[in-house]
Amino acid sequence: MKKILQLAWFGLLLPFLSPSLVQAETVVEKVARTGFLTVGTRFDAIPYSYINDKGELVGYSIDVLERVRENLQTTLGRPVTLQMIEANDPGQRITQLRSGEIDISCDTAFTWERAKVVDFSTSYAISGIRLLTKQGVDLSTPESLTGKRIAVVPNSVAENALKLVQPNVTIITTYATVEEGIEALKTNRIDAIAGDSVALAGSILRENPKEFKMVPEDPYARFGVACMVPENNSTFLDIVNYSIVKMMQDYVTEDATTVTNINRWFGADGLVPIPSELLKGFFSFTIIEHAQIDPQTSK
Repeated sequence: MKKILQLAWFGLLLPFLSPSLVQAETVVEKVARTGFLTVGTRFDAIPYSYINDKGELVGYSIDVLERVRENLQTTLGRPVTLQMIEANDPGQRITQLRSGEIDISCDTAFTWERAKVVDFSTSYAISGIRLLTKQGVDLSTPESLTGKRIAVVPNSVAENALKLVQPNVTIITTYATVEEGIEALKTNRIDAIAGDSVALAGSILRENPKEFKMVPEDPYARFGVACMVPENNSTFLDIVNYSIVKMMQDYVTEDATTVTNINRWFGADGLVPIPSELLKGFFSFTIIEHAQIDPQTSK
């Protein structure tokens, strides 16, 4: 009788114990209940995720998220809506993922340190750390960075890469968006912006391309661009990975809609042109690393 009473009291106390002892709601369970997949993303990262001239949030990462939404909707058998929250700082996004404020965040550089607290999807792009600076300014070597004022997104891969390349560089973390950084660059408050070379190349397009340049030719660091999800959400992570690999396979097998969509961002006439053979090579390697998907299955 005493043991039964102890168990009863334990059952009453369980909701008040440490969260680690109580099974939290998974992302899939939450979306099944609410119908919303909450995304933390930047609104200024061309060509990943940015506001276009029509006021729409578009980009390569948004296309990936739309595929995730479609597959999640099929899995759950109910409508799913993407709910977007602006989040620029990678550290902020990780905090929001761990607290449950957001369910997924893409266009993020993989690092082993971040992987300790969140889970990463398959990389759907490869990029590197380069500098955006004015034409006529020579910042092409580590030595040339000494004493220079370089703006970075706080807690980013760029910040750590620059400190390794040139310890005597002055890191500026006060600009929350690329647009703010470019305005500072125009008025000589900083000497350069460091970051994802694909996103920086896209940013030049909103300005006068003849006014800016990217250096050095070889990035200071290379990394995969992926989505972050909360830890211990294997079902959701499987859906995200399937969505990414299926998109890559559709491009390699020349599915017309997929090729058109990706070419908007990376085709010969896209925002950030990348040779199609390089893109196909990366996609093909990723597909082989996982498994070819039956072409008859849905997206």
